[in-house]
Amino acid sequence: MLSAPLLEATDLCKRFPLRRSALDWALGRPAPALRAVDGVSLTVHRGETLGVVGESGCGKSTLARCLVRLHEPDTGAIRLDGQDALALTGAAWRAYNRRVQMVFQDPYGSLNPRLRIGDALTEALTVHRVVERAAVLGRVRALLDLVHLPQDAAGRYPHEFSGGQRQRVGIARALAVEPALIVADEPVSALDVSVQAQIVNLLLELQERLGLALLFITHDLRLLRHIAHRTAVMYLGRIVETGPTEALFATPRHPYTRALIEAVPQIVPGARHRGATVQGELPSAIRPPAGCPFHPRCPIAEPLCATVPPTLVPRRVEGSLTWPTACHLAGPPG
Repeated sequence: MLSAPLLEATDLCKRFPLRRSALDWALGRPAPALRAVDGVSLTVHRGETLGVVGESGCGKSTLARCLVRLHEPDTGAIRLDGQDALALTGAAWRAYNRRVQMVFQDPYGSLNPRLRIGDALTEALTVHRVVERAAVLGRVRALLDLVHLPQDAAGRYPHEFSGGQRQRVGIARALAVEPALIVADEPVSALDVSVQAQIVNLLLELQERLGLALLFITHDLRLLRHIAHRTAVMYLGRIVETGPTEALFATPRHPYTRALIEAVPQIVPGARHRGATVQGELPSAIRPPAGCPFHPRCPIAEPLCATVPPTLVPRRVEGSLTWPTACHLAGPPG
C-alpha cells in the first residue's frame, strides 16, 4: 500500500510565448504560445519510482523543470508534504530546493567545467548548510564513495571523466543536499548502452538505501517496465494514462499507450515483431488538435474524439474499475 503523497502536482500548465507573425497580425490573432505542459496532475509517493514516458517533444522535460521550479508554471499547484511549493520564497524556497533535486540528461552540460568535482560538491554543501564546515571534506568523500567513484575524483575536472562517471558526479551533487525526491530527466539516454544499466542500478541502490522517491523520465519503455512502480504516459503536454506499471503494460487502456508498447522490439526467437507503431507525427503544441489531442493519429477514433476533450478519470471496463485514462473509448467513468 502506498504512503501518503510526498509530491502532488495539480493542473500544471506551462506555455512559452512566441513571436507574432505577419499572418497573425493580418488576421488579428493573438501571439501564439507553445503549450509545453497542459494541465498535468500527478503524485509521487515516498520511496516509489514514478515513470513518465512519451515521445520526444511531448513536454516531459518541461514538466521536470516545473517540478524543481527551474520553470515557473503559469497555472496549477505543486505541494510537497501538503505545503504550497509555488508560494515559497527565501529560506522556505531553499528548503524545497534541497528536498527536490534533479539529475539532468546531459551530465557534462550540467556541471561547471571550471570547478573541480570536490569544489562542486563543497559548494552544494556550504550553500545549503548541510553540514558544519569542519565536516565538509568528510562529507565529500562519503558522497564519492556513495556513487562508487574513487577519492581522487575530488581533485579532477569534469572533462577528465567519462560520460557515466560524470553522471555519477551529477547524482552525488543531487544527493549532497539530502533530498527526499530526485527528478531524473532521461539520465541515461546520453550514455553508452554498456553504461546505462550501471547508472540505473546505482539509482535503484540509492533509492533503497536512502529511502528516496524517484520521478524517472524516459522514452524507453523496456527500461521503465523494470524500474517503475507506477507509470504515467504523456502526450502533447498531457497525461493520458497512469497506473501500476505491470498492469498498465499487460492491459493498456489508452490507444497511444497500446501503440507505444506494441512498438517495443520483442527479442523472441522465431516470433515476428507485432509492428504496430504510432502513425503520423506529433501535432504542433502551438495549435494542438481540438478534442482529444491524439485523435488525428488514433486508429479507433470516433467523431466524438475530434470535438470533446476526454478527462483523465478512472474508466469502468467490463464492470471493473481501472486506472485513470483520458480516452472516451476506454469505458465510462467509474
